[in-house]
Amino acid sequence: MDRRRLLSLALPTVALTAVQAACGHQRPHERPRALVYRGPAACEGCPEAVAALLRTARSRPRVQYCGPGEDVPLTATALAEADVYAQPGGGDDLQAAWQDLRTFAGPLRHWVRGGGRYLGFCMGGYLAGRSPGFGLLPGDTDAYIASQGASVHTSADTVVPVRWRGRRRHMYFQDGPYFRLADDAAASVIATYDNGLPAALLAPFGEGQVAVVGPHPEADATWYADQELTNPDGIRFDLGHDLVDSAMADAPS
Repeated sequence: MDRRRLLSLALPTVALTAVQAACGHQRPHERPRALVYRGPAACEGCPEAVAALLRTARSRPRVQYCGPGEDVPLTATALAEADVYAQPGGGDDLQAAWQDLRTFAGPLRHWVRGGGRYLGFCMGGYLAGRSPGFGLLPGDTDAYIASQGASVHTSADTVVPVRWRGRRRHMYFQDGPYFRLADDAAASVIATYDNGLPAALLAPFGEGQVAVVGPHPEADATWYADQELTNPDGIRFDLGHDLVDSAMADAPS
């Protein structure tokens, strides 16, 4: 994925109440804590864009970066103090990203199974699968650009149409996954690509919740400007907020 640069201007603060049924790990009357991976498996600017999206979601989590070189290491101990873990977009090499993160798979699976929330954006969506990946989905992932009937066939940055909760919208996209669900999968598809394949979904994993998306609902104005792209809907973050807040509210009890 091309490197991203972000403006110093933050997304506007959303002054809304926190989701009542927030994370199972969360202590009463505290905002949830979110860890956002920042390291070799993420593209430049992608962790910051995910962090900005999280900070303006309805649940308003307290965001910290984790990973190599960060104050918070990527460990089971760090996860034990968190409610949400977000894996942002990365490069074009799933195998390389997996090599950077595979030792973390066991602790992450254990944490999500116990009630944690996993958010995966683009490469983070691929990594939620199992070939290779964390194995958090009731199925696997594959490249949308290689799927039958796809409207995009290259890895170039672009804008794709999706149907999000039944409404046609447009999203920033760069070689993201679609999600191949098992026939009996307990998952809720919240968005599809124009060929009908799942573009975003929620799925339980033990007592936890997995929320993944192939396109980039966190993309800000600089992403579009850098690639000379235009979103017909305007640059909005409501789809990303919907994904985050649904994951926070809908985990199994």
